[in-house]
Amino acid sequence: MKTILLLEDDLQLSDTIKQFLEYKGYKVYSAYDAYQATDILYENRVDLMLLDVKVPYQNGFDLLKEIRDNGDTTPAIFITSLNSVDDVTKGFDIGCDDYIRKPFALKELLVRIEAIFKRQQTKYEEIIELENGYSFNLSNNLLLQNGEAVMIRTKEFKLLSFFIKNPNKLLSYDDIYNELWDYSETPSQGSLRAYISTVRNILGKDKIETIKHLGYRYVK
Repeated sequence: MKTILLLEDDLQLSDTIKQFLEYKGYKVYSAYDAYQATDILYENRVDLMLLDVKVPYQNGFDLLKEIRDNGDTTPAIFITSLNSVDDVTKGFDIGCDDYIRKPFALKELLVRIEAIFKRQQTKYEEIIELENGYSFNLSNNLLLQNGEAVMIRTKEFKLLSFFIKNPNKLLSYDDIYNELWDYSETPSQGSLRAYISTVRNILGKDKIETIKHLGYRYVK
């Protein structure tokens, strides 16, 4: 399930967008000011950000600039009543992926969201060069070393793929447990540490940061 951060201080509009997107199969985290949005990004992995510009405590432009300066490449769409060319230009210069003006049809918003996820999927259809002669083919989820296929355990492979597809993002323990273990299985911290060790040998020992009490981050 794709996750979306929705930063919108108009409570009625926020609820309308949230209900619509959840009906379409997305998980939505709602924030009504910049501080709440920052907390959500710190505690959760999100796949897309919908950011209003005029929100309390910090405007959306400055918030996204901070996010980008910290190396977070999560796609972002500005949803705002600002409509000047300068505002649009500023949004893209900061690092947004799209810009939609209020008022807008929910169907148009959905089309823009799906277009971004489609571009991401296309971007993944490539070979990522890693450490020690390893590479990862994102189009067919194949791990290679010096051009030869390499077999690793299923959960190690899932963890490797999860890191590669979410660079520079904090992946919480819950995120990782949900990705690696089925509902009928009990997650194991000891096993996870062993999987992390294996994946570090592939991605590089300094590439995976341990964020104490929270999770891990693959620094690309």
